[in-house]
Amino acid sequence: MTSAWTGRVDGTTPEHLRWHQAIAPYEPGNDAGACVFVGFACEEGVRRNKGRLGAAQGPDALRRALSPMALATPLRAFDAGTVAVTDDRLEDGQRRLGETVSALLDDSAFPVVLGGGHEIAYGTYLGLAGSHRTKGRTIGILNLDAHFDLRPDPIPSSGTPFRQILESDDTVRYAVIGISQPSNTKILFDTADRFGVRYLLDDECEPARVTDFVDDFLAGIDVLYLTIDLDVLPASVAPGVSAPAAYGVPLSTIQTVCDRVTSSGKLAIVDVAELNPSLDIDNRTARTAARLIHRIVTRHVPIG
Repeated sequence: MTSAWTGRVDGTTPEHLRWHQAIAPYEPGNDAGACVFVGFACEEGVRRNKGRLGAAQGPDALRRALSPMALATPLRAFDAGTVAVTDDRLEDGQRRLGETVSALLDDSAFPVVLGGGHEIAYGTYLGLAGSHRTKGRTIGILNLDAHFDLRPDPIPSSGTPFRQILESDDTVRYAVIGISQPSNTKILFDTADRFGVRYLLDDECEPARVTDFVDDFLAGIDVLYLTIDLDVLPASVAPGVSAPAAYGVPLSTIQTVCDRVTSSGKLAIVDVAELNPSLDIDNRTARTAARLIHRIVTRHVPIG
């Protein structure tokens, strides 16, 4: 297990516990429904998309940020290691991530995938679609993101994963909260319309409207995949990303979305993308992401 799970120890009884004390190496047959972390150390998709490099260091930065956080109640969680992408072998890395995720889901785990660029999404999807737990069930993908990531580029990157998914599986339903109009060309909006993508612009994200949007989306699916691109947050909250947001969606609103889907009983998997530790000021972005992960995992209602 990675050495990133370290931190202060005030005691070993339940009232003292922090995340790093609750994590154990993953082995098949661990507690059903327990959270299992898996890293995706990759920035090849960001490089291909001409973004700022550094996201490959994201998984361990997220582990380090989560490690010292205190647990209100005892928790069992596990770490399945990191899928690392070397050279330019993005597609191979996505395939390996998919195999790992499928195995975790089939073992009744709740996978939390730590990225890495948003090319993580295609690997996470491959894992979800390949699991026997999703057979015959409608998959919904809810993306918290300033970008559609529906680029028509022929070479896969961090800007193409959801187009790849929708082109390969017309039963998947895709929705995005936080789209920045100035960051998405008209062809991306046209592509979203062609695929029937539901979305809210960042300046439309009033809490009540967001809640209605999420509830309506959840009503039409059986299993949810939540993907959090940290550039959905304002740059003041999340400076350490490939493309900081000039406007963004408030953290409180993103937290409300996470709470809504976590309590739904439909959330099968979550991933976090685009943390770039080399650009993070005072670890703000990593700490914010860790807080969201903490909230999701500690409140998660397992799927049936």
